[in-house]
Amino acid sequence: MSAASRPAARRDLPVPAAESASAALSAPANVLAPADVPAPRGTPSPRAGVLAILIACLLWGTTGTAATFAPEVGPLAIGAAALGIGGLLQAAIAIPALRRERGSLRARAGTVVAGAIGVAAYPLAFYSSMHLAGVAIGTVVSLGSAPIASGLLEGVLEGRRPGRSWLLAAALGIGGCALLCGAKLADEPAEAGGVVSGVLLGLLAGASYALYSWSAARLMGQGVSRAAAMGAVFGGGGALLMPVLLATGAPLLASPQAFAVGAYMAIVTMFIGYLLFGFGLTRVSASTATTLTLVEPAIAAVLAVLVVGERLLPISWLGMAGIAASLLVLVLTPAPRTPAAAVAPAGPTVPLASATPGTTGP
Repeated sequence: MSAASRPAARRDLPVPAAESASAALSAPANVLAPADVPAPRGTPSPRAGVLAILIACLLWGTTGTAATFAPEVGPLAIGAAALGIGGLLQAAIAIPALRRERGSLRARAGTVVAGAIGVAAYPLAFYSSMHLAGVAIGTVVSLGSAPIASGLLEGVLEGRRPGRSWLLAAALGIGGCALLCGAKLADEPAEAGGVVSGVLLGLLAGASYALYSWSAARLMGQGVSRAAAMGAVFGGGGALLMPVLLATGAPLLASPQAFAVGAYMAIVTMFIGYLLFGFGLTRVSASTATTLTLVEPAIAAVLAVLVVGERLLPISWLGMAGIAASLLVLVLTPAPRTPAAAVAPAGPTVPLASATPGTTGP
C-alpha cells in the first residue's frame, strides 16, 4: 500500500464493537487493535469479508507496479492523483456524516488538520520512495516502519511506554531495513544516494501513515463516527494534494496509458479498495483484518520481481523477512481485553468513507 491501506484503535478506551473494526483500516497501523468482541448470533458468514479484504490488499499491492507503466509521470503526480482524488471521493460519500457531525469536527479541528497533513504527506513520500529505492524496498520499508512510528507517536503524544513486544518488533524492523538498504548498496553502489534517500522517504511515509491513523483513531475515541472522522481526514488530505496535482499532473493527460494509470490509482486501488475493505470489516474481526493485510507488502514485492524485473539478493529477502516478522510480532501480541460491560452492542457498520493505504495503503 500500498498504497492502499487504516488507523490504530485506542487500547486504553472502551470502544464500541462497531467502531473497533475501524482499527483495521490498514495493516501496520492497526497493530494495536482491541481484543475481539464476540459476534452476535446470526451475523453474516466471514468468508465474503475475508475475500473482500484480500482483494483490497491485492489492489493496494499493485500500486507500485502500476506506477511503472507511466514512467513519464513523476511520483508526486502519481501520489497526488491516487490519494488526492481518492480522498475526495471518500469524503464525498461521507457528506451526510460530515454535515451531521460538523460541530464535533470543528471542535477537534487540530486533530483533523494533523490527520489531513499525514494523508497528504503519505503518498508523496511513498511513491517517491519507490521511485528512488525500487518498488519492493520502498513498499516494504514504508509499510514496515508504520507500526514502529505509531508506537513512537503514542509515546510522545500520550505518554505510553512501549512494551517488550514493541521493542522486539522495532529491532526486527530496523534490522530488516538495514539489511535491505545494505544489500541494495552492495548490488548497485552507484545508486547509493538514491537508495538512501528512498529508504528515508519510506520512513517518512511510515511516519505520515502513523500520524493520520492516530488522528482518525483519536477522533473516533472522542465519539466522532468512523465515516465522519475518515471523511474529514481524507477529504482534507485530498484537498491539500490538489495543488500538487495541478502543478505536476500534466503528464497524466499526455497519453491514454498515463491517464489510465492515474485513474486506476485513484478509483480502483484507493476508492474501490477501501470500499471492499469497509465491507470486509462488517464481517470479520479487527485482528483478522489486520493479519490478512500482511499480504499487501508480499504482493508488492513479488510483483516488483516478476513484473517490473527488479532483482533482489538473498540478503534482501532476509531483510524483508525481518520486517514481516516485526509486523507479525505486533499483530500477534494480545491486547488487553475490554470489559464486557463497557462494550456497546454492535450497530450497523458504516461502509468506509473511511479508510486508507495503504500501502499501504498505497
